Order: sequence, then C-alpha cells, then structure tokens
Amino acid sequence: MLNIADTLHRWCREERPFALATVVDVTGSAPLPIGTSVAVDEDGNAIGSISGGCVEGAVYELCRQVLQDRGPAQRAWFGYSDDDAFAVGLTCGGELDVLVQRIDPAAQPHLGAAFAAAVEGRPAAVAQVVDGSFAGATLSVLGDSWIADRTLGDGPTGRAVGDRATAQLRSGRTGLVSLGGDADTCPEQLTVLVHVAATRPRMLIFGAIDFAAALAQAGRFLGYHVTVCDARPVFATEARFPHADEVVVDWPHRYLARAAVDSRTAVCVLTHDAKFDIPLLRRALDLPVGYVGAMGSRRTHDERLRRLREVGVTEGQLARLRSPIGLDLGARTPEETAISITAEIIAHANEGTGLPLARITGPIHAH
Repeated sequence: MLNIADTLHRWCREERPFALATVVDVTGSAPLPIGTSVAVDEDGNAIGSISGGCVEGAVYELCRQVLQDRGPAQRAWFGYSDDDAFAVGLTCGGELDVLVQRIDPAAQPHLGAAFAAAVEGRPAAVAQVVDGSFAGATLSVLGDSWIADRTLGDGPTGRAVGDRATAQLRSGRTGLVSLGGDADTCPEQLTVLVHVAATRPRMLIFGAIDFAAALAQAGRFLGYHVTVCDARPVFATEARFPHADEVVVDWPHRYLARAAVDSRTAVCVLTHDAKFDIPLLRRALDLPVGYVGAMGSRRTHDERLRRLREVGVTEGQLARLRSPIGLDLGARTPEETAISITAEIIAHANEGTGLPLARITGPIHAH
C-alpha cells in the first residue's frame, strides 16, 4: 500500500473512506510483488495497480462492492485462465492472492500518520493481518512505537503484531510473517503482511572517476542514497557528480570507518589504486554490508588478493568480495559498466543467478 502512500495520505487527511486491495501472496510470474495495492474511494476514483492491467477491472468492481457493503475484509484469487486468458486471468501465468478491505480514516487515524511519514521519507511500517478472525486489522509503527486499531488493540495479539512489525521495519523489507499459536502471547495463529517504508539504502562509491559519475546516476535511479568519496579535492566535486547525494573529500578507509552502513549498503571501490584499495577493502570486508565490489583487471585482482591476505583478511572475508566488479555484459563505456555493476548488485541482493532468463527454467519470480 505504500506504493500509493501520497494519495492515501491525502484521502486520510480528508477522512475519505476507501477500499484497499492489496497483493498478499504471489506465485509464479506475477507482475508486481506482495504489498502492492489499488485503492478506490466512494466517488469511484482509483489509484495504483496490482497486475499491470490484466485484472484491474475485476479488482475495481470488488473494491466498489466492499465499499458499498461495509462488510469484513475479503480474499480474492486471480490466476491464469486457459479458457480466456485475456478476461480476468493473469496472462503472465502467475497467481495473485488479494485482500480487499474498507478503510475508514476517521476510525484508523494511525494509518494517516504512517502514510505521512512514508511520503516525507521517514521510516514507517503498516502491519495488515491477512487471515483469520483478525483479517483486515491494521497497526502502524512510527519510530520505536506502534499504534493498533480497535480490532487488534494493545492486548497480547496487538503486542505480538507490533513487536514483529517493529522488527520488520528495522530489517528494511516489506514481507509476510507468521506468528501466534502461543496461549500466553498470541493465542491465534496469524499471517501478517508488514509494509515497510525504510530509509533509502546507501551506495558508497570510492574513486572520483568517470565510471563513478555513471554509477552514481544509475544508483540514484535505483533508489540509493549515493555518496562519492575520494581523497583528491580537485576531482571530488559536486559539479563532477551532480547525481550523487553527497560528495566527500577524505581518505576512503577513514570515511568508511565513520559511515553508517547496514545489510542493504553497497560498497563500490573504483579507485584501483593499492594505497586506497587495501585499507578500504580491509575495512569494508569486516563490516555487515550487503555488497562489496572492486574494479580492476584480472592482474590487479590477483595482486589485490595477495595484499589483502598479507594484512590479515581471511579467506571467508575474501569470498564476499566481488572482483572484478560487475556482470559480464560486454560493457565498454562508463554507462554500460554502471549497468553491469548495478545488475550484479541486484542479482546479489535478490539471490539471482545473473544468467539470461532464456537459458534457465522454472518460474521467473520465486514464490
């Protein structure tokens, strides 16, 4: 639902009731991930998409019905239809499980606060119970505190959902979680979809070269907060890197020692100069970052490994290093190289193979 947080924030501010249809499970090659939503207000205005077009009409009518009936949340399943693939089926061959519920902003003010935080770029999460007697119940996490609607309340069930949603917000990922079955904490077993609006992940680019400028632009396009760092002030300038969120003049390893990083952070070392690379990579491979890549030829790579071993970097740490950086796309220009690097980062983060889809079998998107 946070994909349409700006409009939902406005509707909540106006206390305008609306129906919300949310993808709560995906099987096969469905076009959009779980957490994606469509909303329809009482005037028939619609916002968002859950299938790229192939089931939107049916979802729209279901939203209108839920708004009119004022009944409980409903689940609907959409899959591929051999008889009429272009009617209500998913022509991509996947399956969608959709939760449709009526939202009354006046009765659920915490949702408006969560949407406002998401629009303003502040961390927030919305937990949505998708099954059982609590289906459709919501809870919002802002900072380290949470607020539930009346259905969940602040009893054992509300606390269990709140604790899991808070943990999911810290992880920075929207996801489906299961909890409950414990008589002391949460008697009923629940499946909860936690929508997360996290701060932007970081891409740290070291080396103020033309490849860094192209990579900064690609990283910004993918939603990263991009930092370019170089020890040479004549090269590390905002004019040379207009797409970077910040340009830092400092020795790379010294900057990395004080930078805030997490498991979503991508560290891209483009300096290919041992006096910068070795202390920087030694530090980077000892941090809990998601990706560490270094540019250079095969010869540079071999020499780099030798030097890193000499300063005490372990084989386990070296196994994390993506060097030479990027996927083999036949890239030549800085722009093409930036695509090869970001493609590797995407594949690494999502446990992809990096192989052409035409050469592998099975579903395009894992369940």
